[in-house]
Amino acid sequence: MISLTVCSLHAQNVTFGAKTGVNFATLNGDDAEDADSRTSFHIGATAEFSLSETFSIQPELLYSGQGFTTKESDIDITGKMDYINLPIMAKFYVAEGLSLEVGPQIGFLLSAKAEGESDGTSASVDFKDETKSVDFGANFGVGYKLDSGINLGLRYNLGLMSVSDEDSDDLKNSVLQLSVG
Repeated sequence: MISLTVCSLHAQNVTFGAKTGVNFATLNGDDAEDADSRTSFHIGATAEFSLSETFSIQPELLYSGQGFTTKESDIDITGKMDYINLPIMAKFYVAEGLSLEVGPQIGFLLSAKAEGESDGTSASVDFKDETKSVDFGANFGVGYKLDSGINLGLRYNLGLMSVSDEDSDDLKNSVLQLSVG
């Protein structure tokens, strides 16, 4: 006798969207004492998979301008580190439209350049070869979804590993993001 089992699959509520916003990025760690914030932006795509009324998973694909600023011998230096980031956020809806978010992130370094200017003279140095090509981080945030479908978000990305190829250097990404999507 052959027995057949029928499983019903419930369609998940999936929404796709785009997001953009401002980054306030710097480097943290024992070797980042003179690093200040660099302001840049992020832009990309999102998908939210609602698993229940109060829980969803949101993978994202983002371009993210990160880095730092510092000053050495009266020279203003901006370290521009550009990434493609893939965060996967668990979203817990704690009230109508309001969510708490947490999740891991992997980032792939696109470029790393230091630009400096002093007395009207500027220079640029590529330091991608001294920087790890992959970055891992943990994200923590809060979001609010309006009835119109527009999302507002505030997120902090805490780098979990040094971005420097030098084993002795302790330089981790630190990024505060404000987003609209």
